[in-house]
Amino acid sequence: MTIGVLTSGGDAPGMNAAIRAIVRAGLSQGWRVVGIERGYAGLLSGDTREMTSKSVSEVIQRGGTILYTARSEELMTLGGQARAAANCREMGLDALVVIGGDGSYRGACALADLGIPVIGVPGTIDLDIACTDYTIGFDTAINTAMEAIDKIRDTSSSHERCSIVEVMGRSAGYIALCCGISTGAEDILLPERWKEEDIQDLIRSVIEGRKAGKKHHLIINAEGVGHSEELAERIEAATGVESRATILGYLQRGGSPTCRDRIMATRMGVKAVELIAAGKLNRVVAYRRDGLVDYEIHEALAMQKDITDTWLAMLPMLKR
Repeated sequence: MTIGVLTSGGDAPGMNAAIRAIVRAGLSQGWRVVGIERGYAGLLSGDTREMTSKSVSEVIQRGGTILYTARSEELMTLGGQARAAANCREMGLDALVVIGGDGSYRGACALADLGIPVIGVPGTIDLDIACTDYTIGFDTAINTAMEAIDKIRDTSSSHERCSIVEVMGRSAGYIALCCGISTGAEDILLPERWKEEDIQDLIRSVIEGRKAGKKHHLIINAEGVGHSEELAERIEAATGVESRATILGYLQRGGSPTCRDRIMATRMGVKAVELIAAGKLNRVVAYRRDGLVDYEIHEALAMQKDITDTWLAMLPMLKR
């Protein structure tokens, strides 16, 4: 029995913990484990290495991914998918474990349609995979961002400014939502809800805060809303309050994973091996209501996710 493992798309803290769990759980089954470097790009170029217990020693605490990652436009083509599937067969892979986000899952789904058994493990800081309540890397990312925002707020409060801090999340606002709540932000901008006319609400919020005696105003902005510099300029022009934008960027992807990310990544990695051992293939590992579950990969991709009204209803209360 030979299984492959790769990490694809954006890196996420905890990916190494998942790789470690997959390798060691696979080896404990008596299987051979092949690490595929640089994601699907490495699968297409045959960039692989034999994985041993030693090769994943002392990696659980490291951020990023020891298998490296890259994006592959070629895998989005039918020719690329056919070549990737042929490479899997040439390597003798009985199953391929893919750690990544929604785009990585789509690549895995294409391989499954070509007869390559796959297992998906959710690894993305954005928490934007609909079938799961938790994704590897999310906890570390929000804690990293929270600590940075706290520091920004200290200096911004000293200057009595309005601060707009942009966090990651192109299409999902979960990082912005959690960072906004955990740092006591006055306003949180979410790509799922943002409309251009909402800028007037922001301006009113800053003005009302000043009238209420607030010396500082913190706005957490998701990457999918963006235009943080422009928003700061418009707010300052309309209110007279000095406003500054800070974009945290890739800072949120790095760093040693939190305890929760290490444990969840380990559990999910072991679950992936258990599914393969049980002959349950073309599945996606997910976390629901305090437990690990799995879904058929096409079913998982068809699911949709949105921020619930329960979360949104809480935000106005916290501004008072």
